[in-house]
Amino acid sequence: MPTIAKLKKALKTYAIYGKTKISERHRHRYEFNNAYLEQYEKAGMIASGINPETGLVEIVELKDHPFFVAGQFHPELKSTVANPHPLFVSFVAAALANKKALKK
Repeated sequence: MPTIAKLKKALKTYAIYGKTKISERHRHRYEFNNAYLEQYEKAGMIASGINPETGLVEIVELKDHPFFVAGQFHPELKSTVANPHPLFVSFVAAALANKKALKK
């Protein structure tokens, strides 16, 4: 079942997708409990993608982490060898950049 998320600008997730509205395949019945959202945000986690229809958190990230992006969907369902999902491409790029930085 497709899920729509509105992304917050100026965050990693927005930079990865390059747009504010995305559609992904949400494949489970588990949800983020919004009753804890304020506590998570105070601890440094950002709800960077929210479903505008339900208000549910679809994507979270850590702002000052080299690559911490987590979604309530399965990017592998839209990824192919010829056209990999942007989250996978960005993750590999971040891993390579981190490896180069560690060698310095």
